Amino acid sequence: MNTPRRIALCLQYEGSAFCGWQRQRGQASVQATLEEALTALDPHRPMLCVAAGRTDSGVHAAAQVVHFEAVGPIPAQRWPKALNGRLPPTLRVRAAAEVRPDWHACFSAHYRRYRYTIYNGRTPNLFLAPFSWHLHQRHLNERAMAQALEGMLGYHDFAAFRKAGSRRSHSRTTIQAVHLERQGDQIIIEVQASGFLYGMVRFLVRQLALVGEEKLTPAAFEQRWRTRARQDVKEAAPPQGLCLLRVGYGEELFPKELWFDCQPRFVLASTDPPAASQGGGPHDELS
Repeated sequence: MNTPRRIALCLQYEGSAFCGWQRQRGQASVQATLEEALTALDPHRPMLCVAAGRTDSGVHAAAQVVHFEAVGPIPAQRWPKALNGRLPPTLRVRAAAEVRPDWHACFSAHYRRYRYTIYNGRTPNLFLAPFSWHLHQRHLNERAMAQALEGMLGYHDFAAFRKAGSRRSHSRTTIQAVHLERQGDQIIIEVQASGFLYGMVRFLVRQLALVGEEKLTPAAFEQRWRTRARQDVKEAAPPQGLCLLRVGYGEELFPKELWFDCQPRFVLASTDPPAASQGGGPHDELS
């Protein structure tokens, strides 16, 4: 038998087609779907995949990273084409690379970056619906929402934003960057951290939406997470607005063009001239 080789894959998937990343009995998960395709192509033993982030049911990924051990003769660069021929159209392999035996998709990661999209238009948008949370009751105050995020940078305890069932031994993590901006009727929120608690981004966004609706002040938002007031954080934002945008490592594993923004944004054309720029785009603070 050949010596096992560790292969890293860059994946995209539409979260609404799966019960989440993790394998669950009787349900379609990203992990099970991918492992079945891998085992069919390299049948020396059952394949097991490890992901950088265990996305929840309905959450999308633009660039999830996973690793597995290959035994057969398929070279790394041929895995995407071979797998995509066996995977459903809601799951695509964008790239593959052979990595060191001790490299780990989860533990070798320096950061994860998530994006949440809120559609704040009055009328439904067919193209945005699968990838956003439609909040149409009132115009959200994005300036107040951005203000609420200002104190989150750094190493903090985010127990208030942790979903029940988390297996982490503690609730602290380092927020490396946050950014919020309005683009027409869309509000784009991006958060980059060394790691995330179970359900963290969706709980955070739901509280931010309350700030945008002016039902919660920025100061009250900050007090909730600083005092770990989990009892005051009762609901999470829906999953379809959330996307795992990128996972960062100390080395470039895949072609650089894969790391450019590959999650679709649908912006309706306007006859009005564009407003003057008030600063850089959403990635300027995150690069």
